[in-house]
Amino acid sequence: MLFLILSIICSVTVGVLFKIARSYNVSQVQIVGWNYVFALIFCYLSFSPDLSKVRTLAPWGIYVPIGILLPAIFLFLAASIKQVGIVKTDAAQRLSLFIPILAAWLIFKEDFNILKIIALLVGFPALLLILTKPSQNTENKWIYPAVVLLGFGIIDILFKQIALYSSLPYTTSLFVVFGIALLIMIGAVVYDVIVSKKPMHFKNIIFGGLVGIFNFGNILFYLKAHKAFAENPSTVFAGMNMGVIVIGSLVGIFVFKEKLTKMNYAGLFLALIAIVLIVMSQII
Repeated sequence: MLFLILSIICSVTVGVLFKIARSYNVSQVQIVGWNYVFALIFCYLSFSPDLSKVRTLAPWGIYVPIGILLPAIFLFLAASIKQVGIVKTDAAQRLSLFIPILAAWLIFKEDFNILKIIALLVGFPALLLILTKPSQNTENKWIYPAVVLLGFGIIDILFKQIALYSSLPYTTSLFVVFGIALLIMIGAVVYDVIVSKKPMHFKNIIFGGLVGIFNFGNILFYLKAHKAFAENPSTVFAGMNMGVIVIGSLVGIFVFKEKLTKMNYAGLFLALIAIVLIVMSQII
């Protein structure tokens, strides 16, 4: 249970760091870039990936899209936290689990029980309620969490496809994907510095390093939690998604004083119900 709690804390902390970074006039592009530098280092030190087999056995057709999507969606995550706050962004990220579920049903033709159908019927209005803005706010920023939801959902589908390649350890694939993401972000940082004239401040490295540490910590502890609960993976699945929504909401509301409407609270409640239904559908 400790690994699961640590994974939840790390996940929420990433959002908190992006929220705090707003006050320091930093470059989000550079933060995400340095994030992958540190994540790649920790991935190598923790998992010691065997790269000798990557050239011939790696599913590059999946690695490359994930490597491009990860930093792109990470930037949208940071923008979403800036525009709509931690509460709505975390909820959108966790509700992205419905994308691979829909893909399993519509594309991969997996069996669908009644609980999954009910979960989807509950999840969609939950998302609409979570993203609803107060009527006096004419500028709607719903596009940012919507892209986060869609992006993380697609990334989840692609990672599940990577997991099917038993010839390469999952952690080795993770290292390769981080490496591709870093290459993409090097190009983005060069553009940020040369074209956008954003200086390479040390504070970008500090925030990027912290984001990288907690981003990797989230993955590491999540994998360890699955190993500890090998016979009951639904516990990890439910705990992670519900934990991030609850803790992220508490932090956003009480620490950063984010304003939510009654409809937003209703959406968060429905989101938790939808996740419970998904877990129950896996058990029964």
